[in-house]
Amino acid sequence: MLRCRVKIPGMNTRQEYAFEKLRVWQTARELARDIYLKTSKFPQREIYGLTSQCNRAAVSVAANLAEGSSRRSRKDQAHFSEIAYGSLMELACLLILCNDIGILSADSERALRNSVEKVSLQLNALHRSQRPGAR
Repeated sequence: MLRCRVKIPGMNTRQEYAFEKLRVWQTARELARDIYLKTSKFPQREIYGLTSQCNRAAVSVAANLAEGSSRRSRKDQAHFSEIAYGSLMELACLLILCNDIGILSADSERALRNSVEKVSLQLNALHRSQRPGAR
């Protein structure tokens, strides 16, 4: 499962894991970064509330994709894809609530929701490929 990246003189190399090749994981990683950047501007009073919940939900999407990629059976892989999807829907709900209470602008919510939709489409495609009889 581990693969080495091409060694470039003078550059550090590290192991590349299977999940790093998944486009959906790459997109989820970008979404998590964007969520962290946006929530860093939330009011201090929300640090243990919506800020933390948004960050955790976004990280959970990418983390469950990574964990699922390490599983040998399609059934187990699909299970983690479903958990990732649940976290993604939690994040979508939280973004709506953040907009409702005025700590996230409509434009920011729309942009983040577009990213959520992109991850959702990719996750659904991955999940379809993990079902029995796929491939």
